[in-house]
This record gives sequence, structure tokens and C-alpha cells, in this order.
Amino acid sequence: MPVADIETWLGRLSVFENDGAITRIQWNGPLHHDKTPLLDEASRQILAYLSGDLRSFDLPLAPRGGPLHQAVFRAMLAIPYGETRTYGDLARELDTYGQPVGQACGANPIPIVIPCHRILSANGLGGYSGDGGTETKIALLKLEGGYPFLV
Repeated sequence: MPVADIETWLGRLSVFENDGAITRIQWNGPLHHDKTPLLDEASRQILAYLSGDLRSFDLPLAPRGGPLHQAVFRAMLAIPYGETRTYGDLARELDTYGQPVGQACGANPIPIVIPCHRILSANGLGGYSGDGGTETKIALLKLEGGYPFLV
């Protein structure tokens, strides 16, 4: 499985590719030096997003997870840049409960690209599965201007 590393202001991100799709992003993993056209494009898009120059990713994605997880991932991908939803919003949209939505968000294998940082609890931030937890979530929300009272 090809893997490429990207040095960012969030730390080193490892981007994993399998069968022509991005399958995972991991913080501060072992160093990798694979190069493929898809990993090069994913690296370019992630760096552009983190510099504020890209608002929407255009990458083939293949996150692992069952049907509910896949539905939550699709729902997160549909949230526009700079906007947020709550776990309850997604639960109502998917005709389920907030807890399974939260579990799916926490299991998101492609954070940043699948924007789980845009999902908030009804009374606060909620968690974040990426390295740095809520501090990283806040930084991504500030980047997008999606949580105005934090800016």
C-alpha cells in the first residue's frame, strides 16, 4: 500500500492509498517515501486546503466502515466549507441516533478530507479523532471560519 508523508502546520501527515483511492490519513506515523500520481495530488490538495487556498477536495476516497459509517462519511462530505452541523443534525438526516453518528465520526479514517471537524455536539465542540484532539478541531474550524466565536 503506497504511503506519502506531508509536513504541515498540523504535524506530519501520512496519506495512504489502496487500489486507486485514499484510504487513511494518520498523524506522525513512520516515515514513508512512496510516490504515486494520486498521493502527489492528495498532498497538493491537503497543503492547499491547510494554507486556505482550497475549499473542496476532489479525491477518490475509500474509507473503511459499515453501512452506517459510510452514510455518516457521505453526510460529512456534503457539509460545505465553513459550515457546521451537530451530531443530532446528522442523526436526524440519517434516521438514527447521535451516539452512533459520534462513533462513526470518531472512526473516520480520513480526517481533514472527510471533515469530521465540522461536526459539533449540541452544547460544544465534541471530540476529534485526529492528533491533537479538540485543539486540532478548533484550528481547522478557525481556518474555515466555521466557528465564529473561536476566531
